Amino acid sequence: MSFEIFTYKSRLPVPANTAFAWHARPGAFERLNPPWDPARIVEKSGGIENGSRVTLELKMGPLPVRWVAEHSDYTPGTRFKDTQLSGPFAHWEHTHQFTDNGGNCILEDRIEYKLPFGFLGKLFGGPMIRAKLENMFGYRHRITQADLSAAQTRKADPMNILVTGANGVVGTALAPFLTSGGLNVYRMVRRKSNPANNEMEWNPETGVIDRVRIESADAVVHLAGENIAGRWSKAKKAAIRDSRIKGTRLLAETLARGLKRPKVLVSASAIGYYGDRGDVVLDESSAPGSGFLADVCKEWEDATKPAREAGIRVVNLRIGVVLTPAGGALAKMLTPFKLGAGGIMGSGKQFWSWVAIDDVIGAISHAIFTDSLRGPVNVTAPGASTNYEFTKALGKVLSRPTIFPMPAFAARLALGEMADALLLSSARVAPKRLIETGYAFRYPQLESALRHVLGK
Repeated sequence: MSFEIFTYKSRLPVPANTAFAWHARPGAFERLNPPWDPARIVEKSGGIENGSRVTLELKMGPLPVRWVAEHSDYTPGTRFKDTQLSGPFAHWEHTHQFTDNGGNCILEDRIEYKLPFGFLGKLFGGPMIRAKLENMFGYRHRITQADLSAAQTRKADPMNILVTGANGVVGTALAPFLTSGGLNVYRMVRRKSNPANNEMEWNPETGVIDRVRIESADAVVHLAGENIAGRWSKAKKAAIRDSRIKGTRLLAETLARGLKRPKVLVSASAIGYYGDRGDVVLDESSAPGSGFLADVCKEWEDATKPAREAGIRVVNLRIGVVLTPAGGALAKMLTPFKLGAGGIMGSGKQFWSWVAIDDVIGAISHAIFTDSLRGPVNVTAPGASTNYEFTKALGKVLSRPTIFPMPAFAARLALGEMADALLLSSARVAPKRLIETGYAFRYPQLESALRHVLGK
């Protein structure tokens, strides 16, 4: 029986034992799961040791498909293997090989596979599958290299990190980044918590919070807040504001009163703080703008005051337009752009200060481990793009025309106040504090950031 062979090799900046340990930690699979075509873990037993199994759900076109894999050939520091027991392939055997090479190591992913339907499957599906593998493993190796490099530069001491909003777009990416790096993550959830899954319960509306367990945190990352997408009714605006102000104040006051306090509170904010400012370059010293979002952001940051006054180092992250197909603005733009119906919004001259999702979580980690960083911190790529530039870059990456503009009046008709606040306003934001404190952006250029998150 003949099989297809696919291999992908990269040099990693750490010894084989370190790279192997990264792959064995909780969260490694989630970090390597491509955001443009993610697989969902349905069931899991064990990690990567012999006999452990994982059941995944992925999509083949519009249809969900189950994939059951079993691990074998577990040799610490050297290799492990996963073999498909059932799934879309006629055969699949994936060997992860780690080989020391002068203080670094070579990671080789070797896949032996066979498509279903024999000759016809190979003829019609072969090129597509190989292209998918190239994109997927290019992404996986970039993530592995960058995450291992980041882990080498931070303090080695294990830490307990408490995260709110862990199920949101940023939190979903952050938690596995931290756990695969050897840190302990505790998720604060608004449903009944499961302590076995490192969860603790809180409810900003009722003031419920686990005041005892929260004292185990060395650092707190606060990301929770109502999604701002959608038409802004009076009730929606109240939910946007209250979810941020009440939750932040409850958390900050609880941390301030604790007998054991965390070293740092990293609390989300947004570049909405600056309002609509045209082409003026804005850094952290710039004055706040006006409007609903600016007012919310000012109150949001002010709500961290109790923690700051209690001596906790507080970092307020003013996050820009996050690039990920997992949610947010980019996810909503993909369908019309893929259909060739994308185009500029309004004049196209307004600045969109974007940032790749990997730089958002990188900036959060930088804030946790950089003692000199406090106060407002802009989390945007070094060069903001106009809406016109963003539109053309996305069209180029997707190989689609961008000839259908959305006039300002149409955006306002469709989205109301949100259109002016998010899509038509201009904020040219510079990440001055991140650069001053030595943060190295993974994706400072728009096209490479889009290609990375979209697998292009």
